[in-house]
Amino acid sequence: METMKLTRKLQLIVDLPEGEEREEAFKNLYRWQNRAYRAANLIASHHYIQEMIQEFLYLSEKVQYKLVDGKKDELGIFKQSRNNTTYRLVSDRFKGEIPTDILSNLNRALLLSFNKEKTAYWKGERSLKNFKRDMAFPFAPDECIHGLHYNEEKKAFCFRLFKIPFRIYLGKDFTDKRKLLERAIAGETSIRTSHIKLKDGKIFWLAVFTIEKEKHQLKSMIIAEASLSLEYPIVAKVHRTRLTIGSREEFLYRRLAIQAARRRAQAGAKNSRSGHGTKRKLKAVESYREKERNYVHNRLHLYSRQLIDFCVKQQAGTLVLVNQGDKIGIAKKETFVLRNWSYYELMAKIKYKAEKAGIEVVVE
Repeated sequence: METMKLTRKLQLIVDLPEGEEREEAFKNLYRWQNRAYRAANLIASHHYIQEMIQEFLYLSEKVQYKLVDGKKDELGIFKQSRNNTTYRLVSDRFKGEIPTDILSNLNRALLLSFNKEKTAYWKGERSLKNFKRDMAFPFAPDECIHGLHYNEEKKAFCFRLFKIPFRIYLGKDFTDKRKLLERAIAGETSIRTSHIKLKDGKIFWLAVFTIEKEKHQLKSMIIAEASLSLEYPIVAKVHRTRLTIGSREEFLYRRLAIQAARRRAQAGAKNSRSGHGTKRKLKAVESYREKERNYVHNRLHLYSRQLIDFCVKQQAGTLVLVNQGDKIGIAKKETFVLRNWSYYELMAKIKYKAEKAGIEVVVE
């Protein structure tokens, strides 16, 4: 059975009454975030040095090395396996300050990403990653999450993470988050390595679910063609059947209207009542910026969903996005188009939904 990973952002609330115990839980979370950020930068730096040591041409010619355990090879320069070097480094430095499970998963993830990108580092085409203080930190749910269940009294999903009790706030959620959690409790789906993100005093769980791909009666010989443009967000065609999704008036003009409202709010911000500095004065501006993001996000989700539903209805096993290279080139030259038409975001949503439906995507 083919599966895929699905990430959902869930807001967590520390399930403790106001007081010292709740404050201590928040202190622990922020301390773990800080240690994870410092450990990530250390791990990335050490992997880079290990990989680039052969480029240190100014070392003596007598220096011989192999990036392996010295016990297994006489030329080896490590006291343990290479994978374990950076883990030992950060676990010794931050011992007792952060759960070792976080460091273990962080080390594993960074080693995998480094191995994928090291060729670009060696060629000088990419700079080394720099992790920020507000980065999300990983953990393994199988080992760290205990007692995930639905509490009828609290009307919420509850669990314990590193001995801290949490409940999941879904609010007026109309997506599949509740269904995925129910399936996870029933053992019908599994939760993979996930992340905790702290932002603006809120806690978010970036949960990764393993789900089965949708089963549809698709035929590989039936090919759907789709064109993305500014005039019509998507124009799809299968044989003689044609579908136009969205319009310029619906997407672009609405977005420009929100931008105009934001500019008016910026102009009037100087007359706004202060009290908490810049944040209060620009409250209306930030509100319109958030409205624009939400509007674009919602429209692109709707357009990509309609396209995939059209392909499934026509039993198309392959979706070809035609002439996208030329259009992206034009968008890069035209500032107005690049600013107001989200080619890359729409393509990403189409590819994700196509993979879920079992449709192969080809970009020309």
